[in-house]
Amino acid sequence: MKILVLGSGGREHAIVRALLRDPSVREVHAAPGNAGIAGDVPVHAVDATDATGVTELAGELGADLVVVGPEAPLAAGVSDALREAGFTVFGPSRAAATLEASKSFAKDVMDQAGVPTAAAHACATRAEAEAALDEFGAPYVVKDDGLAAGKGVVVTSDRAEALAHAESCFAANGTVVIEEFLDGPEVSLFVISDGTNCVPLVPAQDFKRIADGDAGPNTGGMGAYTPLDWLPEGFTEEVMAEVARPVIATMADRGTPFSGVLYCGLALTSRGVRVIEFNVRFGDPETQAVLARLRTPLGRLLMDAATGCLAGVRSLDWRPEYAVDVVVAAEGYPDSPRKGGAVTGVEEAEALEGVSVLHAGTATGPDGGLVAAGGRVLAVVGLGESLAAARERAYAGVERIRLEGSQHRTDIGLRAERGQVTVPAGEAR
Repeated sequence: MKILVLGSGGREHAIVRALLRDPSVREVHAAPGNAGIAGDVPVHAVDATDATGVTELAGELGADLVVVGPEAPLAAGVSDALREAGFTVFGPSRAAATLEASKSFAKDVMDQAGVPTAAAHACATRAEAEAALDEFGAPYVVKDDGLAAGKGVVVTSDRAEALAHAESCFAANGTVVIEEFLDGPEVSLFVISDGTNCVPLVPAQDFKRIADGDAGPNTGGMGAYTPLDWLPEGFTEEVMAEVARPVIATMADRGTPFSGVLYCGLALTSRGVRVIEFNVRFGDPETQAVLARLRTPLGRLLMDAATGCLAGVRSLDWRPEYAVDVVVAAEGYPDSPRKGGAVTGVEEAEALEGVSVLHAGTATGPDGGLVAAGGRVLAVVGLGESLAAARERAYAGVERIRLEGSQHRTDIGLRAERGQVTVPAGEAR
């Protein structure tokens, strides 16, 4: 197969690397890619949200499969344009991608499917927001109803801060969804779907806040790890039975079948598993850790999903090691990341046993060297026989990376390593 991957982040670099391990994949291209992706495969200066440009590129390449990485091209209808032009695509239609593009739409689907989730109100005015905040109480959860690159959510005990976030969304002609706060640890589960059948990947846990101890503002994600030894037995099958399969069936019943990857953001609460949100693409940075362990050929899996052939796929093959990835972010991230800083030490990090470096916000500078070109610059992945070994390797790699003013969390997977992640009492399933 010849595969074109759309996107320019760490998720796409992880996908590219996994595709290159698949013996059935003879060629991989990316658009627009980044400096790290360009070191692995040919890249093309085409905007991933430009449906015409992407379709023309797929034709020039003779792509057998187009994999849409980020959410923005899906919301822009790029997958629809590609399918109309006769290309095989891994990624949902624009209509199906509304599961991520509108949180109120996702709530409607979950209600129809009988999926457990947080109680919520969609709000379009200050008065509605104030009433919802008062109903649910602190901690307050306020979500931009549209796409916000993982940074449109505010969770705070400060009512004024919660209301200010809602008003900022209203000022941008948007709406918000205000929810009850869900207690318990969060888990991400990716589910591959062909529109009818679906198969899960392994659960992972990511870290949204910028600083250690889950302090500071939300980001697109500062790291992740897998597997999660603290999960209750049968967790994945429970999510498949109570969340993924009902949602896939409901989307088909509504005339918008979901083909691609359904990212289930979940909380293990004292009342059981609850859905926090859905995304319609691989999550970043969980993908970097999850795909590092995948043995099943990724290209074949994605092609089966894109062509409606998942019925015979019951389970996937995984490496036994633990995987931890730690994001190295630019100074000032997430508010105003400093771009243009020289990045060195990547080759030194990748020379370490069990360590790989995936590029996110990188570019080639005027002198040919690597420079930061985004907020999240790199993800350093460590594989090890234990969570402690994987963490040690990931952080050894991080120590080799040099970027002036860079920041990273030092506690990715630490509480799990210490046995300190607990599921609230009452979650016995």
